[in-house]
Order: sequence, then C-alpha cells, then structure tokens
Amino acid sequence: MASLKALKIRIGSVKSTQKITKAMKMVAAAKLRRAQEAAVAGRPYAERLESVMASLASKVTISASSPKLLAGTGSDQVHLIVVATSERGLAGAFNTNIVRAARKKAEELTNAGKTVRFYVAGKKGRAVLRRFHAKQIAHDFELGHIKKLAFSDAQALAEDITARYEAGEFDVAHLFYAKFQSALVQEPTGQQIIPVAVPKGAADTGASAAVEYEPDEEAILADLLPRNVAIQIFRAMLENAASEQGSRMTAMDNATRNAGDMINKLTIQYNRTRQAAITTELIEIIAGAEAL
Repeated sequence: MASLKALKIRIGSVKSTQKITKAMKMVAAAKLRRAQEAAVAGRPYAERLESVMASLASKVTISASSPKLLAGTGSDQVHLIVVATSERGLAGAFNTNIVRAARKKAEELTNAGKTVRFYVAGKKGRAVLRRFHAKQIAHDFELGHIKKLAFSDAQALAEDITARYEAGEFDVAHLFYAKFQSALVQEPTGQQIIPVAVPKGAADTGASAAVEYEPDEEAILADLLPRNVAIQIFRAMLENAASEQGSRMTAMDNATRNAGDMINKLTIQYNRTRQAAITTELIEIIAGAEAL
C-alpha cells in the first residue's frame, strides 16, 4: 500500500495536470470559433471551383496540347498521397485518423499494382509515416513557421506539388485531411486534386456540350487549374485547423474529467490509509496501557 506522503504527492501532481488540461481546453475553445468560421466561409468557393473544374474536364476535348493538370499524364501508375496533419499533438485521434485513412488508400493502390509515394505536410503525420513507410516518403513540407494561416501558405505548398507533377514525379495526387463537422466529429476525407477528377457519369451526360471561352481556353485554364489546386489545399488546411481545435478541446475536456475522477479515487484511498494509520496507533497505545 502506498504511503500517505506518496499519495499526497500524487494527488498534487494530478491536480496540477488537471489545471493544465482545463486551461488547454479553454484555449482550444477560444480558437475553435475563429477556425470554424474560416473553414465554413471557405467551403462554398472551394466546392464551386471544384465542380467547375470537374465540369470543364468532362466537357472539354482533351488533346495533346491540353494542360497536364486537366488532361493528366496519360498514366495512373504513380500516385502521390498528400497527408495534411497538425504540427502539435494532444488533439485526440485527429492526426491518427487522417494518417489511417491515407494508409488505407495507399494499401488499396498498392494491392492494385500502383506505386505509392507520400508527401507529408505536418509534423505529427510525419512521425507515423516514417515508421511504416519511410522509403515511400517523397517530401516533408514544413508548416511549423506558420503562425496565422493564409492563402499564401497553401499556394506555396500547391506550387511545390505542381512543380513535381510537371517534372513527371507522379501521375495522380490525392489529398487527405479532416473535414470539420463539429467539436466531437471530424471526418477524415480524401480527394483527388491532380489531375482534375471527373465525377462518375459526367462524361456520359455532358461530353457533347459545347464550351465557349472568353478570352480563350488556354488563358483561362492556365489560371484556373493551378488556382484550383491551391484552393483545395487551402480548404484542407482551414478544415484541419478547425478540426484540430475541436478535437483538442474534446480531448482536454475528457482529460480534465478523468483527472477529477482520479483525484476523487486517490483522496478516498488517502483518507482510508490515514484512518488505518490512526487506528493502528490507537491500538498500539491501548495495548501498551493495558500491558502496564
């Protein structure tokens, strides 16, 4: 049985931990509102641009002169999986769920005979993927310098990925992140960002439709296609920011309550141990008095 001093030290330690987790919960709750507003505000534009690109991909006649971001490389052998996670931990299963979804996709592609490479954006995803897929990691993109998320950060990431695509390093790119639903629910999501994904059935329903461009097809697509990649990545980073804070708030709330339960159990154990010690002393005193 633990001594009274050891129990008292442990109770104090758990109380200190409880104060920290409670403070982290309050900080995450404060950050969550702003991150959630940014994520919700960014969805309509990103979703609309994605649908426009998918519509163009299904209606435009693909030729050798078409942009690679639209037409593809003509092959789908090498797949790049972009895994966007956070730079900080203590966020529950947020990072784990994203990495698990990415690894599941990689397993499906590998079983289909495809070559899979990982592009890691975020410190926490890097550690897990290095453990299981060290030889498949193509690049680590540092996000630790970002204090306040901006479109320029997503654009830098998109430009690096696009440059690697143009250099022929991969044929298809998939982006994995956590879509924010609520503080309790963050859904791991994967989408194809390079080349533009054509929805099933779109080619059958709209392939014959005429598309007119103003000023011209090359100028519009040259601007929209790279922008679409950057916008989808920016959307993923905004969703991740909100999901991270929501997951952290929930995790810290659970940790605070668990610490409270542990403090109650340790306090009961401390009181029982103290009462047993007092009873033992009384018995010794009475036994000594009777011996005299």
